[in-house]
Amino acid sequence: MLNHVLPPDTQAILLLCASFGQNRQIEPQPLNLSEYNFLADWLRENQMRPADLLESIGKEKLQKITINKLDSDRLSALLERGMMLSLAVEKWTNQGLWVLGRSDTNYPKRLKQRLKHSAPAILYGVGNIELLSLGGLAILGSRDVDDEIVGYTRRVAQNIAVQGMQVISGGARGVDQAAMLGVLDAGGTCVGVLADSLTKTAISSKYRSSIQEGRLTLISSYDPEAGFNTGNAMGRNKYIYALADYALVVNSSFGKGGTWAGAVEALSRLQDIPVFVRLHPTASEGNQQLHNQGAKPFPPEPWNDSLRELLVKAASWVETKETQIETITQETILDIHPPDIYQAVLPFILNHLQQPKDAKSLAESLDVRLSQMQDWLNKAVSEGKVKKINRPVAYVVNQSITQLSLL
Repeated sequence: MLNHVLPPDTQAILLLCASFGQNRQIEPQPLNLSEYNFLADWLRENQMRPADLLESIGKEKLQKITINKLDSDRLSALLERGMMLSLAVEKWTNQGLWVLGRSDTNYPKRLKQRLKHSAPAILYGVGNIELLSLGGLAILGSRDVDDEIVGYTRRVAQNIAVQGMQVISGGARGVDQAAMLGVLDAGGTCVGVLADSLTKTAISSKYRSSIQEGRLTLISSYDPEAGFNTGNAMGRNKYIYALADYALVVNSSFGKGGTWAGAVEALSRLQDIPVFVRLHPTASEGNQQLHNQGAKPFPPEPWNDSLRELLVKAASWVETKETQIETITQETILDIHPPDIYQAVLPFILNHLQQPKDAKSLAESLDVRLSQMQDWLNKAVSEGKVKKINRPVAYVVNQSITQLSLL
C-alpha cells in the first residue's frame, strides 16, 4: 500500500510527530499527541490543513503562532526534516509497512469517532488495512497466566473465528498472543495493536504467513523500531477497545497493570463498547472488581449457539435487568407483590454472585435496604439457588444446582 510518495497531509504530520527511529530527546523534539492536538486546533481556527505548513504561506503564518506550548522555531525545524522523512519512508516501504495520518481517508473511523483527540496522529502498520474497519471482539489479559487461562482464551478465539468475527488484541505474551494465534489457527482474522517492535513482529514466523494471506494486520502508533516502554503499553490499550464491538478481559490484576488500567478506562470513557470479564471460581480478584465496576459476565461455556448472538443478548440482558432493578426498587412502587419483586430481582442477584459477595455489598450494588437484600438471599438459599459461606459470611451461586444462563 505504501509508496515513496505519501499524501501531503501525512507527510506534514510525520515531519511534526515522527522520531524516524532516533532518540526522542534530540533536538528538535517531535510533537507528542497533546502538542499535535494544540496545533491541529490552531490549523482549524485558521482554516488550514497540515499540508499547508509545507508551503511558504503556511510557514509564514506558523511564525505568528501564539500557543504557549508550541514554539514556532521548533515547529519550523521539524518541518525541515525532509531528507530524514524520505529515507524513513523508503526503509518502511522496503519492509512492507504503510503509514496513515489522522487526516487520511483510510484512517480507522472508529478511532476518530470514539477517541476524538485521543486518536493517534500517526498509525504505522503492515497487512490488510481493511481489517481495521471490521470491528470484532477485543481480547485482553495479563502476560503471566497459567495453562488453564491460555486454553480458555484459545477456545474463545477459535469460536469467534468459526462465527466469522474478528479478534483485536495487543500482541503481548500471555492472553494476547493466545487470542491472536487461536483465531488465526482457526482460519479467522485478527488485528494486533502493538506497543513496540512493529518491524520485528511483522517478520516473526508465527505471524508472517497470516499477514501474507491478508488475515492479520499489525499496527502501532509508535515508531516501528521502538522497543518496549511501559507507558506506551498502557497508552495503546484504548486503541484496542476503540477498534472493537465488544471486549473480553480474560484475566486482570486488581488495581495495577495495563490490563486493569485499560479496562477501567474503557468502562468509564468508552461506554458504547460492552466490556465483559471472565467470571469463574478461579477468576482473579481483578476480574471480580471489574465486574463490580460495571463489566458484564462473559457468556459461560459451552457456546452452543453463535457467540456473536450470545454477546448481543448478554449486553442487552444486563442493561434491561439493571433498568428493571432501578425501577422495582423505587419506594414509590408499593403495589407490587413481594414474590413478584423477588422473581424479577433473582436473576440479577445470581449474576452478581458468580463470585462470593456479602449481603451489604450486594445491597449497595442494587441500591436496596440491607434487610430487604437479606430476605431475598435467605429465600434464594432456601431454594438451593445460592450457597451461604461462613468465615467470613458471604453468598455465591450454587453451581451444582443452578445452571441459570446469564442470558
